[in-house]
Amino acid sequence: MKSKHLAKLLTLAAAALAVVALAAPVAQAATPAKGYEAFAGCPSPEEKAGLVFCLHSKVTGGNFKMGNKSVPISNPINISGGFEEITGGANPELKGFAANSKGGLEPVKQLVPGGVIGITGLDWLVNFLNLEGLKLYAVTELAGVPKLTFGQIDLPIKVHLINPVLGSSCYVGSFASPINLHLTVGTTSPPLPNKPISGSPPEFGFNEALEILLLENGKFVDNSFSAPGASGCTLTLFGFIPISINGLVNTASGLPSAAGKNEAIQEIDAEIAVRERVYP
Repeated sequence: MKSKHLAKLLTLAAAALAVVALAAPVAQAATPAKGYEAFAGCPSPEEKAGLVFCLHSKVTGGNFKMGNKSVPISNPINISGGFEEITGGANPELKGFAANSKGGLEPVKQLVPGGVIGITGLDWLVNFLNLEGLKLYAVTELAGVPKLTFGQIDLPIKVHLINPVLGSSCYVGSFASPINLHLTVGTTSPPLPNKPISGSPPEFGFNEALEILLLENGKFVDNSFSAPGASGCTLTLFGFIPISINGLVNTASGLPSAAGKNEAIQEIDAEIAVRERVYP
């Protein structure tokens, strides 16, 4: 395969997490052919005309650190959809993404070490909550449109902190003030105290029987971004007295956190098939 084609496919793998999730779901999903079940989120020709390729991607591991809290990606995140074309020369751009009702970015909870007590400092909560109630989860959501260039994803996100104690709208980052990631397969140049870290491009393979291109073990990194303070975190006392605890969350988590104190690592696998094979 020519290098220019490899460059375009590498960009596709890097962008899978960002772009497929942005596509507005298309109504009722069709059923892929046998062996292509992983591409169920890719719209069929009846659902959306003009798509050429189907994609399934998975974030298999890594971690996300902001302030003094580090969250391992222990539950894989699936992303699936389809796209029309890859355009551009040295900096190819992915265009025309879409996903049906089974596709897009899967909202997966990741367990936050230290739980709700660790992120609020409210030790007395242990007397009122059971073990499950003390757990805290983080879900990454998009907070804008990513910009894609070769080997990098500029990805605006927000992190939803989930626990009944925090209310339903406790976030770090927002559409107005996102966490801007610049994930790369290269080497970073972060402000101190962080030191440079390196990603790595995926390994290419091919499933000849199904004609599926495989991109495995890609590593995308960024440790130069900043993180804003928490917002919308509300403790309700006695069931009806709301009290903002944004300050407690910020103090316990080291937020807001300046550039050079945070880190994002994503390990990504992807597979790509021509849509005519998925929906013959």
